[in-house]
Amino acid sequence: MDSQVIEVRTGGHEVVHDLTGACEGFLAEVAAGDGLLQVWVPHATAGLAVLETGDGSDDDLLAVLRELLPPGASWRHRHGSPGHGRDHVLPALCPPYATVPVLAGRMALGTWQSVCLVDLNGDNPVRQVRLSFLSG
Repeated sequence: MDSQVIEVRTGGHEVVHDLTGACEGFLAEVAAGDGLLQVWVPHATAGLAVLETGDGSDDDLLAVLRELLPPGASWRHRHGSPGHGRDHVLPALCPPYATVPVLAGRMALGTWQSVCLVDLNGDNPVRQVRLSFLSG
């Protein structure tokens, strides 16, 4: 298995960050054939989503997450900035993992699908993402 950790600077604000280019670069670097790409975020306050980006869907996702996980709510988890407890609930909705089939070195994503990091946590502006390729 080939594996690599990349660093993503989210800027300390709510963001849907497209990882597709980084995933494609990793697959090219390891000369991937057929197999599985595993994307993993080793953080308790970030997750992953596969969705369309650039046409408003990423902003829509953030809007829905703000409704479901309001930043000002009285969360029981209290360390960090006010409302930080919602950040710890996010991975239940956007899990910290995604597995994508890889065929002939290319992710088998749909036409408009992208692999994205979802981060609502303003307290942590730098994230790590582990990319792993398992040849099949």
